[in-house]
Amino acid sequence: MPLRLHAPVILPCDPECSVLRDAVLDIGEDGRITHVGPGADAPEHHGPSKRLTGILMPGLVNAHAHSPMTLLRGLGGDLPLMRWLTEVIWPTEARLTPDDVYAGMVLGSLEMLKAGVTTSAEMYFYGEEVVRAVLDTGARLVLGPAIIDAPGWNWAEQLANTSNWIDNDGLRFGPGDRIEIGYGPHSAYTLSPDALGQVGAAARERGALVQIHVAESLPEDVAQREKYGSVPVLLDQVGLFGGRVLAAHAVHLSDGDIETLRRYEVGVAHCPGSNTKLASGIARLADLRAAGVAVGVGTDGPASNDDLDLWEDVRLAGLLARVSTMDSTVVGAADLLLMATRGGAAALSRTDIGVLEPGAWADLVHVGVDDPAFAGGLDIGDGHLLSNLVWAAGARTVEDVWVAGERVVAGGVVTTVDEGGALVAARGAVGRLI
Repeated sequence: MPLRLHAPVILPCDPECSVLRDAVLDIGEDGRITHVGPGADAPEHHGPSKRLTGILMPGLVNAHAHSPMTLLRGLGGDLPLMRWLTEVIWPTEARLTPDDVYAGMVLGSLEMLKAGVTTSAEMYFYGEEVVRAVLDTGARLVLGPAIIDAPGWNWAEQLANTSNWIDNDGLRFGPGDRIEIGYGPHSAYTLSPDALGQVGAAARERGALVQIHVAESLPEDVAQREKYGSVPVLLDQVGLFGGRVLAAHAVHLSDGDIETLRRYEVGVAHCPGSNTKLASGIARLADLRAAGVAVGVGTDGPASNDDLDLWEDVRLAGLLARVSTMDSTVVGAADLLLMATRGGAAALSRTDIGVLEPGAWADLVHVGVDDPAFAGGLDIGDGHLLSNLVWAAGARTVEDVWVAGERVVAGGVVTTVDEGGALVAARGAVGRLI
């Protein structure tokens, strides 16, 4: 049934980051937005309506995550990236069962929904369980089933399985097209050039998104530059680029690398929380944006961040960009809000999420303003309001969330699955693993 939402402020997250006052948003029966604009200009509406008291905005887009790793939080937390992976994470992940991955993904999905994250781009194993978990929680998922050449894993078999999955079920499926399947080649240091080329060809043939870690750490970058020139140079040479590609992290880039990403319209998932915790470096956010590269924000996995609160990463992205350039104007509140919404969608080569406009999915977040962050209320200047939202508010202010028009969080409580039961299941898995 069509639904109309009234709000004192609606942020459609258009390119201008407009602030609509006393506005309405209409949702059609298919879960897509049919109208958004000032209440005085609203078309006639037949059906239920709901009056909100705060800010209505698009759901946040987590552009890069490994959310089932909620089960691995705190493991090796004081190690650098490669030691963390090889000594702690990969050996533990080798013991994960499909049920473990389901439990971890449910827990992660709930954490994100309650923080206003409606879409997450995931790279992980046992993709069917990741999908099952997200269908149960009601969130939206862009999945790149992991492809890696490591003991216990067969990259060619993983590639074939993903291609067959897409061929049988299509790129997108589920209620409200909540699930999108693509490819998740781990990195240039865990796959051969031939394997990377085959992944790129398979993805382009199907119009599928490739999610891959790129130039995340300095040791990786040094090794790849000595052998191939750089990670982007290698990925260009082997034919991974040319279709829909998301480069996760992209910390260690030259000017030429940034130009290569721009030329191939490669999106970047900027993960400042993980990159700082693992001392991987600070990505060149200002330069990427100036070059016209689509940049979204990602949490990375909750074992290297260690949470899935995208608001926190958005603020950190802004702080690091400012201090690394010694320029407090290089990225503003409006820029950061757009990176967390439409920017993340653009990095994933999507136009139907991250914005409030007719035809887009009704993935919505209602931010409450009965909070110290909004002590000045809503009747302040637009820039002031956006500043309070981005720099001072955060996950604690999220009250309600809709995905494809379905209310999945009401008053801060998830409506789809039992949160207590999800935590019990996850604790049982952690108890066996640790």
